[in-house]
Amino acid sequence: MCAELNRKAFENLSYGLYIVTSRNEDRLNGQIVNTVIQVTSEPPRVAVIINKKNLTHEYVIKSRLFGVSVLEEGAPLTFFGPFGFRSGRDYDKLSKVEFKRGTTGCPLITQYSLSLLEAKVFEELDVGTHTVFIGEVVGSEVLKEGRPLTYHFYRQNLKGKPSQYSPTYVPTK
Repeated sequence: MCAELNRKAFENLSYGLYIVTSRNEDRLNGQIVNTVIQVTSEPPRVAVIINKKNLTHEYVIKSRLFGVSVLEEGAPLTFFGPFGFRSGRDYDKLSKVEFKRGTTGCPLITQYSLSLLEAKVFEELDVGTHTVFIGEVVGSEVLKEGRPLTYHFYRQNLKGKPSQYSPTYVPTK
């Protein structure tokens, strides 16, 4: 492995943008993530990757539950702010968005979302600053047809930036 990495190479990896949510009893929270992948089809399982410093991480650890909202390209940049750049420790992220409670009690963001998934944590993997949570999908719903929001579209068309806790964040020199 070479000593110097060209971080721009990572920008060519394809990602989507999603809101992952969870709950801690009656408290609800959610955050933007760029990594949700289907792991298996039978049983249906998905993986999400969350920074350990985020409140959503704490909620998933405690409740062993998470929800995923698959965002659409039509979501405006202002929609991402509370979910990507504010902490649920001092701001109610769900106070100004449309959502519903799923069968697990997790909030599921319906605004600017194409589809929804709910999962119960099956396994977790500590990868340093982040945890990979693998969840067995217990509910899913398609809200509408459309184009899923990709991280490339977010960066190129919306001129969005990653939060400091995103796996794609690179500090400026």
